[in-house]
Amino acid sequence: MSDSVEDADRSDMAELDRKVALVTGAGSGVGQAAAVALAAAGYTLVLAGRRAEQLRAVADQCAAVGPAALAVPTDVGVPTSVDALFETVRTTYGRLDVLFNNAGRNAAAVPMEELPVAEWQAVVDVNLTGAFLCTQHAVRLMKEQRPRGGRIINNGSLSAHTPRPHSVAYTATKHAITGLTKSTALDGRPFDIACGQIDIGNAQTPMTARMSQGVQQPDGSTRVEPTIDVTHVARAVVYMAGLPLDANVPNMTVMATGMPFVGRG
Repeated sequence: MSDSVEDADRSDMAELDRKVALVTGAGSGVGQAAAVALAAAGYTLVLAGRRAEQLRAVADQCAAVGPAALAVPTDVGVPTSVDALFETVRTTYGRLDVLFNNAGRNAAAVPMEELPVAEWQAVVDVNLTGAFLCTQHAVRLMKEQRPRGGRIINNGSLSAHTPRPHSVAYTATKHAITGLTKSTALDGRPFDIACGQIDIGNAQTPMTARMSQGVQQPDGSTRVEPTIDVTHVARAVVYMAGLPLDANVPNMTVMATGMPFVGRG
């Protein structure tokens, strides 16, 4: 066998060995930590988010510990933006092995009767419709690619189980994510597509910075709540992502031990 043929064979094997992971909301917080951890585990990262400068900074972090990462500014709540994201994945890598649906936003903490419909819709567009759009595209690609299949991980939050006061939009969308996870797991099963959900409680991110000043409790009081290092969440995502496709974690909860979730709040 000639050197050129051997080199081509090695190149083909390298392509098959490369795992491509897409993380939405990758510019900060859980998305950033998960992206860097996946890169360190050997995944080639595609980073999606609305803030291009932050995405590029995370791409540099990923490249420092693993393969080069691709930053693709995206608004997951806009169908045409998601179309463009997945066309970039398809044309650049030809496959997708892991999708982490992590992008999310919240609304103002006000009584539900005071929440503007526009704020409700904005949360639904990102948290629920965005995850659905990305899942649709991922499933199409995972069905077509060879080897077939892949894994989708949804960020559900503890709000997928129980609400905080004045959080109707966020809580409703996170409960809906559980339904999306279960439907995707069922519909993807014949095509070697696994889907699971990670529910996170009080990981240290910019979104939880307010915990240090105190958070409103159901009894009307305000209390400081414990938090955990976001790297614990990132390690959990890497574990879920790395399972063979004949194994799945349907649901995992990672939370601060002392936070008011189990028991009476």
